[in-house]
Amino acid sequence: MICFPRSPVSASVPCLPHSGLAEGVTKRNLWAQSGRLLLGHSMPVIRFLREGRDVECYPGENLRDVALRENIELYGLKGQLGNCGGCGQCITCFVDVVGSDADAPLTARTVVEDNKLRRRPESWRLACQALVEQSVIVLTRPQVRLAELDKKKAAARSEALPAGPTAWPFVEGAEDAEEGSKQETDSASAATPSDEG
Repeated sequence: MICFPRSPVSASVPCLPHSGLAEGVTKRNLWAQSGRLLLGHSMPVIRFLREGRDVECYPGENLRDVALRENIELYGLKGQLGNCGGCGQCITCFVDVVGSDADAPLTARTVVEDNKLRRRPESWRLACQALVEQSVIVLTRPQVRLAELDKKKAAARSEALPAGPTAWPFVEGAEDAEEGSKQETDSASAATPSDEG
């Protein structure tokens, strides 16, 4: 069972056995790359403007992974038919970073992004290359027209992003399970001559 104080993300993120952390949390993305997130601060919230949804995520989590996990329609028809799977090669997962309260809510552009998006607006990012550091508002599929886009952007900016959870999810009994598996390993040692007989 996943425990999370007041967080709907806990219901949708499965946990890895015996780790105590949710699936998708790795050493690479355990904390945001810039180190600006400190203990006691809330985790990032991504507001998907086109979909009208706020989604919680882990600091340093890949934007594409969050969108796919939450069933956000990240790809247009071309991307649905074929995409590179998050390698930064097909440029079908680009998003527009509409705004945030933070200076840099996503990690800096990668060299891959600079090459692939050189003729696109500076606010466009490849979701597969961007790690979420702080709460942010994004527009998926910015190349597709959205009715009253300016009004929706203004409304999204004026409404404060909710604070995310302040603690990592954990599995109740994960420590007990680890101790039990260690004891089983210790008791399954090789037989000695006194054991035979």
